[in-house]
Amino acid sequence: PNKWLVFFAVAVGVFMSTLDGSIVNIALPAIMNDLAAPLSTVEWVMMIYLLTVSALLLSFGRLSDIRGRRWVYTRGLIVFAIGSLFCGLARSALWLIAARAFQGLGAAMIMSCTQAIVVDRFPFAERGRAMGMIGAVVASGLTVGPALGGWLLHHFNWQTIFYINIPIGLVTAFFADRLLRSGPSDVSRAERFDWFGSLFLIVCLTSSLFVITHVRRMGIASPVILGGLLVSLLTVLGLIRTERTVSHPLLAPSLLRIRLFTFPALAAMVLFAGLFIVVFLMPFFLVHPYGLSEHAAGYLMVTLFAVLFVFAPISGSLSDRIGSRFLCTLGMAVLTVSLYYLSAITPEMSRLDVAWRLALAGSGIAVFTAPNNAAVMSAVPPRFMGVAAGTVATVRNLGMVLGIALAGAIFNHVFHTLSGGMDLKVYHPELEPFFMEAFRYAMLSGTVVCGFGTLLSFLRGPDKR
Repeated sequence: PNKWLVFFAVAVGVFMSTLDGSIVNIALPAIMNDLAAPLSTVEWVMMIYLLTVSALLLSFGRLSDIRGRRWVYTRGLIVFAIGSLFCGLARSALWLIAARAFQGLGAAMIMSCTQAIVVDRFPFAERGRAMGMIGAVVASGLTVGPALGGWLLHHFNWQTIFYINIPIGLVTAFFADRLLRSGPSDVSRAERFDWFGSLFLIVCLTSSLFVITHVRRMGIASPVILGGLLVSLLTVLGLIRTERTVSHPLLAPSLLRIRLFTFPALAAMVLFAGLFIVVFLMPFFLVHPYGLSEHAAGYLMVTLFAVLFVFAPISGSLSDRIGSRFLCTLGMAVLTVSLYYLSAITPEMSRLDVAWRLALAGSGIAVFTAPNNAAVMSAVPPRFMGVAAGTVATVRNLGMVLGIALAGAIFNHVFHTLSGGMDLKVYHPELEPFFMEAFRYAMLSGTVVCGFGTLLSFLRGPDKR
């Protein structure tokens, strides 16, 4: 009976976490200048957050199946608020990166539960609609974020963008705890938590990302890079062996044999990798070669997410009728086309030329996300609902990390090569040719990645009702 109150409690947490991500992104140029840190360091302000979230989501999803989703969700809100306080107090790039890691711990607890809590309360026939409305909430956070971030940066300092999370997190934790108590999201099970599997997963993701982000600078033959690859390989083997032998694995191997679980999860990772190539690099293009203020750049970035308000609920409702295959393939194809057009962008173009390219990317995200999430959550047995929600959130955030890592690696490599060994730390007009060529190569890489994702989306096959 109170499913919409539960939806509202979840929506606030989703809104807060997405708002924080989009606000921080628009503030990166200001953070880079204020802390006198190079782009290769500043990108870790986003990457460490996404890495922490990605590494812990599946563990907290499994923990929510055991300990109860209310317990994990409400405490995640409190941890997120405390982490936001530490971020606002940061006075160096390393301090801020460490605080963002702690903030990511709370975000992982929040995101691991949200979809499972919604599915607990909504029947099968309404899940696509509910996921579409969650998509609209995500859109609101992503849409308000750049505009609000630009406004805050115009009137205050960048630390303010973190402080606004504190009251929202604490108040939501209080009401969610009361609302979810003694409901289906407050059920615990007498099962053991897979600590070894969780540890292997965290170390594997961390070492793999380290290799991806540092291989350009250190070289593939570097002992550090080779050591990172060895650690990644050993932890993958350890994870596989552990999940096959423990009585209650972190990720049940049987789930990987469900086609409508595995293929949509992989497609979601590809989609968010392509999206975050755009999300990470576009503010730098808008502020530097394009010449906008952070305030104006924030408003222009809104167009990337504003279309989610229109298409996400519609796409979610359609998926309840026609399934996810066509909609997800179409959404991924639209994002692929938008990345190709973004690769041809120039500083001389009008704001309308920039805006429609961003809106096209947002349309693809909107058409894809709700049907994809509904397909994954409806394909698994109820006792694995928390793991499924954690998996969806994990691959989403892992895609974000890979997108930022790929964009940073390609952009920095091309910029470094064309400029004769320089790194982008302080932008000057004479650097424009090097910047734009590096930007073009990064967007084309996203085009290739999302083209592969279109194939993955189609290969999932028809939905089973």
